[in-house]
Amino acid sequence: MAQSADAVVIGAGVIGAAIALELNRIGLKTVSVDKNPAAGYGSTSGSCAIIRVHYSTLEGTAFAYEGYHYWRDWADYLGVADERGLAEFRETGCLVMCTAQNNMMRKHTEICDQLDIPYQRWSAEQVVEKLPIYDMKSFFPPKRMEEAGFGEAGTGTVPGAIHFPTAGYITDPQLSTHNLQRAAEAAGGTFLFNRTVTAIRTANGRICGVTLDDGSTIDAPVVINVAGPHAAKVNEMAGALSDMTITTRALKQEVVHMPSPEGFDFFRDGPVISDSDIACYCRPEKGNFILVGSEDPDCDPREWVDPDDYDTNFTDQWTTQAHRYAQRVPSIGIPNQTRGVVDLYDVSDDWIPIYDKSMIPGYYMAIGSSGNQFKNAPIAGMMMARLVDYCEAGNDHDADPLHYTLPQIGRTIDVGFYSRKREINAESSFSVLG
Repeated sequence: MAQSADAVVIGAGVIGAAIALELNRIGLKTVSVDKNPAAGYGSTSGSCAIIRVHYSTLEGTAFAYEGYHYWRDWADYLGVADERGLAEFRETGCLVMCTAQNNMMRKHTEICDQLDIPYQRWSAEQVVEKLPIYDMKSFFPPKRMEEAGFGEAGTGTVPGAIHFPTAGYITDPQLSTHNLQRAAEAAGGTFLFNRTVTAIRTANGRICGVTLDDGSTIDAPVVINVAGPHAAKVNEMAGALSDMTITTRALKQEVVHMPSPEGFDFFRDGPVISDSDIACYCRPEKGNFILVGSEDPDCDPREWVDPDDYDTNFTDQWTTQAHRYAQRVPSIGIPNQTRGVVDLYDVSDDWIPIYDKSMIPGYYMAIGSSGNQFKNAPIAGMMMARLVDYCEAGNDHDADPLHYTLPQIGRTIDVGFYSRKREINAESSFSVLG
């Protein structure tokens, strides 16, 4: 016997769970399907779960600042209890080094001024006062370990940084997704785990449901692809690729876990840090560890993979990232054994997500988000719910894009910014803080 719903959400990561919650809140009963055993067990669980408010575009910055408010007031946003407790937002702030690579953060701060986002300018001396383990010599441009001159400082120094106080990270990204699942269930949604969608069905020119790997079916007039690194495969299954000028694919990423230097409590005193001079970002981790990720400099090869068949082992990228960070923190000890996370991003052609309808009526996409949109999950869920409502009411989002007012900051954005049919956005930074 077929199950029925108002909408099927493919994927129960942090974005998928937030979309399910918000669809139920506007009265659309959802069934969420995920191949993993629980919510948030895919790429969400490998996320550094950084909450930041600076972006290289006005739209991205407004969206991120809106998202910050829900993490800050997480219990109020959810409105329900979770037997596992609620995820913690550690508001450590985010420190972004001013470099030639980011034009000394001029554009970012101009955008923040437009949106009344607080920040402070720190001199190099103020950075070292806060982080006495830091050496502010410049090592730009980033190099690989095998390149001549790796680890040798240039003649200049990093002149300072911008500190954003309304930033930090979520300590347990999987738990935050479980929180969203419980809120969605309380609003009427259901979740199916250890199930894979094997077919996306249409009838009379529009979506009519999905078929699962056990042969069961779910009838629904709406299907939303929130499959993370598997998103491209789901789009291919749906036959939704032919009008897309922006597509996504899975990119392997490695995050390094390193112990804080002896005598300094990075977990207590360290912020989230973005440092394009050495092409690394980092954040504190419990146990007084530092998580170090890559900002994807041009010198590093990008390993595009099949999300169902890729090497989950660390490579020399781990070692390169560890030694790059040691340039900035020369007293840090590099572990003899690799420790950290190997996981995937779902990356669009310009590293900006696709939040959109598709060429198939009833089929929607929230993709290209893993690695860069964790911070935006609640507001992405709200916006996608409004987009579904807008399109299902007969509006043509391609010709007349939805304009959506962000509830917390009151800024109206053109949702067409996230269109599958856009041109590559040259204002993108083409990197993330994962």
